Amino acid sequence: MSVNYGTKRIVVGAHYGLRDWLSQRITGGLMALFTILVLAQLLFSRGPIGYDTWSGIFSTQWMKVLTFVVIASILYHVWVGMRDVLMDYVQPVAIRLALQIFTIVWLVGCAGWAIQVLWRL
Repeated sequence: MSVNYGTKRIVVGAHYGLRDWLSQRITGGLMALFTILVLAQLLFSRGPIGYDTWSGIFSTQWMKVLTFVVIASILYHVWVGMRDVLMDYVQPVAIRLALQIFTIVWLVGCAGWAIQVLWRL
């Protein structure tokens, strides 16, 4: 025999929990691996480290794509962190919404700028 104690409790706000925690760890790990890859390329390069070396590292198409994937993961990492901070510390809903919209617009602008830098559009 089952007993009904009423409706299910609906939790609002920062209820993303495991998904956000896991996404932060995965994007952080991806950024760390990318940093190790770039440092390894710098350590094994010959000659002085200047514009030509940096340009050579990022000139191949696979490196441009990988760099953009890492930039996208950074943007998502920032979004999750900022959203959680805003939900925790900004109580007036209108101000929180305005700050979240500003954050989204800023991050989309950063993504567009990264595409422009990587592929010289």
